[in-house]
Amino acid sequence: MKNIERVRWRCRRGLLELDIVLGRFVERHYATLDEDEREAFEALLDMPDNPLWDMIAGRAEREAQEAMPDEQLALLEKIRAV
Repeated sequence: MKNIERVRWRCRRGLLELDIVLGRFVERHYATLDEDEREAFEALLDMPDNPLWDMIAGRAEREAQEAMPDEQLALLEKIRAV
C-alpha cells in the first residue's frame, strides 16, 4: 500500500480547488480504494492541474473523457461526489 503521506503530498496542487477536492477525497475514501483504483488515482495525479480540474469539474471535452480507462472514469465520479 502506498504511503498515505506521499499521496497527500501529491494532492497538493497549484490550484486551490484541486487541493481542496483531492484532499477531501483522500481523507474520506483513499483507504477504501482497491489496488486498481489506487493506480487509477495515481494516474490522475500525474495529469497537469488544469486538465485534471477540467475533468473533475466536468468541463473537459467529451473525447478526452471517453479516452480515459474505465477505472479513471469511475474514480472521477467518486471525486466529484466529495
